[in-house]
Amino acid sequence: MKTVEDFKNGQVLLIDKPLKWTSFQVVNKLRWHIRKQFNLKKIKVGHAGTLDPLATGLLIICTGKFTKKINEYQGQEKEYAGEITLGATTPSYDLETEINETFSTAHITEKLIHDTVKQFVGEIDQVPPIFSALKKDGKRMYEIAREGKTIEINSRKITIEEFEITKIDLPIISFRVVCSKGTYIRSLAYDFGKALNSGAHLSALRRTKIGNFKVEDSQGIDEFIEGL
Repeated sequence: MKTVEDFKNGQVLLIDKPLKWTSFQVVNKLRWHIRKQFNLKKIKVGHAGTLDPLATGLLIICTGKFTKKINEYQGQEKEYAGEITLGATTPSYDLETEINETFSTAHITEKLIHDTVKQFVGEIDQVPPIFSALKKDGKRMYEIAREGKTIEINSRKITIEEFEITKIDLPIISFRVVCSKGTYIRSLAYDFGKALNSGAHLSALRRTKIGNFKVEDSQGIDEFIEGL
């Protein structure tokens, strides 16, 4: 059993984020239960890298003095597994928003998919989705997007170490990606669809690794709370 001093001195908690939870909600829930368990007025708790609400998987939570390590963990390489649905796009590049355009997939073959993947391995330029928590002129971009406004978003350099197609069951493609900090898998899905002369959106995502931390070593929120 962990003591109050353990949490104050610093813990790295590996949590398997559930579907539809924001990373912020996970942090709030854990902080509330730690404070309640040890009758604390406050304790620092933060996460090392946001997961979208529609993504599941590994979330690193730091407590107490270990919140100083958040930037270090955020900078580490990440691994994801997920599904891309071809033939349709959405404004958010995932299932958070409705389909806004459909495209033919009749020309798409397994060979074309495997050939196109090669374009996305290595250092590439990527434009983050407008539906993101990045700030533009002091405002979150998703707030601007929800107001129906259009803004110019600068591309940035990211690195895709590995992009592996694990299953093809058109229109769904299953994949595994190893990438650098700052990579948006939603943008990768959107750009991949474009490169196939079709459209695409991210339809499932799970973060499986951050650096040497693995989702297999994580625990659910309820499991963590029960163990307090």
